[in-house]
Amino acid sequence: MSSPSAPSPSSPSSSAAPSGDDGKPSASAPAAGKALMAKGAESEQVRELQARLRQIGYFHRSPTGFYGSITADAVSGFQKKRELPVTGSVDEATWQRLVAMTRKPTANELRPQTTNELDAPDPRCMTGRVLCISKESRTLAWMVDGKVISAMDVRFGSENTPTREGTFKVDRKEREWTSTLYDTEMPYSMFFSRGQAVHYSADFAARGYNGASHGCVNVRDKGRLAKVFDQVRVGDKVVVHW
Repeated sequence: MSSPSAPSPSSPSSSAAPSGDDGKPSASAPAAGKALMAKGAESEQVRELQARLRQIGYFHRSPTGFYGSITADAVSGFQKKRELPVTGSVDEATWQRLVAMTRKPTANELRPQTTNELDAPDPRCMTGRVLCISKESRTLAWMVDGKVISAMDVRFGSENTPTREGTFKVDRKEREWTSTLYDTEMPYSMFFSRGQAVHYSADFAARGYNGASHGCVNVRDKGRLAKVFDQVRVGDKVVVHW
């Protein structure tokens, strides 16, 4: 590996030969050492790396434990900002700098409830029992008195059949339901606005955001929605917002 281009302060007569043959990072001059994690790796340490990078805004999706090009780009961005050798791989110096700037990830940070990041709750969601649904982040947060109890990814209606925005109430619940208009199954339906409901969608689970609903709020995590369905009461608030 060639010597990094970054300057090496307080290190006289060190420019002629790179240090690190013994695998130990230099305290005075960051040098690209042996890679601890690099493209192609898959481990719990990679998952922790991604979660720590996400804490400080360099990784914008759920940790997967796989070190691909997105993770490499995130590492390169972190290294460039900290004036470390920009390799896209994690050596000891990069890892120690990241650990010093972040905290140990929680279980939820390592395996988040949603693929999409939750945004700041709408003020209308901060009191009472609320299904807080964000079109911006494409998430649903089940909240009680301002605390997120559960969260999940959602998708919405198409341009021709948009999901209505505003403040509503759950007016009825149906554990098993089939749409009378489209003849599609809608398990765990929680209706809130003239036929629009939060419900599980097998199509969303299979196709993701390549499809859309007919106006309902689709959920792809059936197990998680089933638990929330059992907790939500008729009359609970529903907020759909940007």
